[in-house]
Amino acid sequence: MSFLIGVDEAGYGPNLGPLLLGATVWEVPGPPGEVDLYRQFAGVVSPETGAGESALVIADSKQVYSPGSGLGLLERGVGAALELCHPGAVPGDDVALVTRLAVGEADPWAREPWWQGGASPIPRHGRPANAGAWAERCRAAGIHLRALRIDLVSPERFNAWNDKTGSKGRTLSELSLGLVARCLAECQARETDAVLILADKHGGRNRYGEFLATVFGERVAWALEEGPQRSRYAAGGWELRFEVGSERYLPTALASMLAKYVRELAMERFNAYWQREVAGLRPTAGYPTDARRFRQEIESRRAALGIPERMIWREK
Repeated sequence: MSFLIGVDEAGYGPNLGPLLLGATVWEVPGPPGEVDLYRQFAGVVSPETGAGESALVIADSKQVYSPGSGLGLLERGVGAALELCHPGAVPGDDVALVTRLAVGEADPWAREPWWQGGASPIPRHGRPANAGAWAERCRAAGIHLRALRIDLVSPERFNAWNDKTGSKGRTLSELSLGLVARCLAECQARETDAVLILADKHGGRNRYGEFLATVFGERVAWALEEGPQRSRYAAGGWELRFEVGSERYLPTALASMLAKYVRELAMERFNAYWQREVAGLRPTAGYPTDARRFRQEIESRRAALGIPERMIWREK
């Protein structure tokens, strides 16, 4: 078998809310390095946000989503992918969605009080256009979306990982490759299979050798290239690439959208909880400057509720 895998994150920079890692796993015919999914799905899926309502947009989440435009375009793309992966069994609320997609520690988000109580219905923007056409194109080409997976890293868990690794950069690399390894295990990828893993560069890091055993196990992995634009590693028929702008590849773009969609749903819950607790509180996206304002305004109520600060505040 041949697998094409994309992995990306959303919410790495904020102090509030979870870090979301997303992964998409595609089984493809032939060598995965020669498969261009945008070309395979041309006319049905587009990387262009202005492609029109008849096309599904799968692109870097930074292009697909903005607070002013809302979740519509992002949700339609993610919803179509969910239908492709799980025909007729799309989760109907945010808790069910996270439960279905989450990989890693069992319900790492469940201790947070904003996840308790009633679930929020999704989707909010109707059935995605062209979902059926996408499925037909996949069948005709022998392409299968084998898995959509997330790792929802709560602030408390993120802080614990940083305590262990000593830096948020190392935490990102270890958690990202851990998600990929679990996806490969779930799909029962063998050493004899052809596997191409596509990821964005992790900050300014050019060398990833210390993290490779997470994916390659005890096999010897060779550095094919290590530089500011791209770092590549291989062991047998498996290759791992970290590239600037990796979201130009559909598997990584979809992983980016998946992570961003769940991150936005999580922040809606977080904000709604604190707005119920603190009258007149303005919501936050969690980024540093506004996060400090939000933290100050909820501080007395947080203490009264007995919620540990490390449960809400990412220290790095």
